[in-house]
Amino acid sequence: MKKFTAISLYTGAGGLDYGFEAAGFRTAVAVELDELCVQTIQLNRRWPVIQSDINSVSVDQILEKAKLKVSEPDVLIGGPPCQPFSKSGFWATGSTKRLDDPRASTLENFLRVLEGTKPRAFLMENVEGLGFKGKDEGLQHIRKRLDEINVQHGTNYVPFTAVLNAADFGVPQLRRRLFVIAARDGSSFVFPDESHAPLAELRAGQRRYLTAWDALRSIRLSKAELASLKLRGKWANLLPSIPEGQNYLWHTDRGEGEPLFGWRRRYWSFLLKLAKNAPSWTIQAQPGPATGPFHWTSRLLSVREIARLQTFPKDIQIAGSYADAQRQLGNAVPSLLAEVLAGEISFQLLNRPVKGARKLAISLARAPIPAPEKVARVPAEYLMLRGDHEAHPGTGRGYRATSRDGSTPVGADEPFELSP
Repeated sequence: MKKFTAISLYTGAGGLDYGFEAAGFRTAVAVELDELCVQTIQLNRRWPVIQSDINSVSVDQILEKAKLKVSEPDVLIGGPPCQPFSKSGFWATGSTKRLDDPRASTLENFLRVLEGTKPRAFLMENVEGLGFKGKDEGLQHIRKRLDEINVQHGTNYVPFTAVLNAADFGVPQLRRRLFVIAARDGSSFVFPDESHAPLAELRAGQRRYLTAWDALRSIRLSKAELASLKLRGKWANLLPSIPEGQNYLWHTDRGEGEPLFGWRRRYWSFLLKLAKNAPSWTIQAQPGPATGPFHWTSRLLSVREIARLQTFPKDIQIAGSYADAQRQLGNAVPSLLAEVLAGEISFQLLNRPVKGARKLAISLARAPIPAPEKVARVPAEYLMLRGDHEAHPGTGRGYRATSRDGSTPVGADEPFELSP
């Protein structure tokens, strides 16, 4: 059966594309500026690639490289990087209209290519903040532009949006992202029901969440690899004193460890450790030296482990250094979630059901999950931090709450760990 064609923008390391590939699509062209991401693509697939800033790439170039004509592409996919709409951008800018930020032009470029290629359907992935209530100017812009495109070209793109947690669909990682999906003919789209849930919340037909142990249990690392993953830096020796599934809050006056930090005074991911019996926390793209999630044995995750938690195909290679690989993988869409949505697009909007089991699914461990690792004592070098530490005073009253002009932006300095 002939595969559906996909035009891929902001392809990155290919997280979306691998999922669509598993559901019967082929990437007819990928547009990606980052050199290392392009190298990663070329290490793994023979997709035609345009390595350039999307601002300078014309629709004609894209169609020519894809060997397609206007209206022939089956789907346009991409996750335009939109830092102004991230949670950090949300708190930092308060009520500022983030569409004025030059970095928001990525949205318009996606819509420009949509208008020029007129695919049968499209999927746009983005940060959850794009749809935050009262600050959804980005989402409103998308809807407005789609209305304009429909009037001018006789199309009928009607956007359907949802914020999905990857863990609800079999990905061994808690990761929330917003998706916008539409069909050229105006067909309705229904986002799939959650197939997985925590044990205590299981409904009929659902399976338990995939855990970090399910994902990583079969990966074997050499002694050299393990040595390279040893944690370094100021807080390295403190991590073994934090139990699986916990973070620095363990060592506050409301935790069960030593009172070394103030309650909610650090980012949620500070000294954050995986638990074998739970999904991974969100994989970070550019973590600091004490930013998790870390392995339950108090080390960095290997590149293969990060790729598995992102449900990339098992044979995928990532170009560049460890930090390069972390950035590429941390910015990607979990490929299994992409496969789930691609299957629904294929069935609901393109009239072709996807048969068989999901190719990127991770199997549940049959044997019992091992017991948690033993927790070490706090090394003497950190005991000097013991004492009374102020807790975070609340939304709008923290360290960064007051802006330069003396006003207090709405939502400024929200306690960090409200958004794990």
